[in-house]
Amino acid sequence: MTTKIRFAKMHGAGNDYIYIDTTRFSIPNPEKAAIEWSAYHTGIGSDGLVLIGKSEIGDFSMRIFNADGSEATMCGNASRCIGKYLYEYGLTQKKEIELETLSGIKTLKLQVIGDKVESVTVDMGIPSDIKSIDFEKEYPFKATALSMGNPHLVIFVDDIQEVDLPVIGPQLERHPLFPGRINVEFAQVLEDGQIRMRVWERGSGITMACGTGACATAVAAAYTGKANRESNIIMDGGTLTIKWNPENDHVMMAGPATKVFDGEIDLIF
Repeated sequence: MTTKIRFAKMHGAGNDYIYIDTTRFSIPNPEKAAIEWSAYHTGIGSDGLVLIGKSEIGDFSMRIFNADGSEATMCGNASRCIGKYLYEYGLTQKKEIELETLSGIKTLKLQVIGDKVESVTVDMGIPSDIKSIDFEKEYPFKATALSMGNPHLVIFVDDIQEVDLPVIGPQLERHPLFPGRINVEFAQVLEDGQIRMRVWERGSGITMACGTGACATAVAAAYTGKANRESNIIMDGGTLTIKWNPENDHVMMAGPATKVFDGEIDLIF
């Protein structure tokens, strides 16, 4: 049995996902769909699958499935894209949206020009479980671990170009210290104070950007005294502005959301 599924391909700073409105289209096995549709040569090609749904505690809900089929608890770039999707596809006229995620309610504030969403600011909540990690003789660096609704490991280096991310990324993602696996960010503080970051995402590998990873990097930079509480995080796919509010410790993430195309794909039962 086959049914047609309508989707939108969108990206936030190059972090690209397939977005589906589940109030219109049911996806009974999103893990399988994420694996098949995320494949770049045989599917749509993406970092994963995002399902937009109804919510009893917010305006809408979000579920995220990585390219390997594992479910993520939070994605900042996907949150911004959902804000754009909801407004531009006419699902809401609100410019402030309460989005239910597996890591709690996130507030999206839309910056609208005409009938288009130009950028979205997301209240990412309060970072937690911040701690320093010393790998001692195993790796020649220290790291900062923390949670932005999902787990991150941030390592500051002198030259990010020297990091062999395809090799060290999966090693750290599956390190015994992190039984649930972890997202890995390498970062370099530039001369102008901006921060260059590259990411190995848990379940997806190297991606062009990671919203929660940008937040984690900004928090780690402030926590370790490498930057103040507001930073521009430059990633392979673009730049996000992150502010760690000293008044309430909430992290605010601002950046673009872009629709690439609309499409239709067969879902085979």
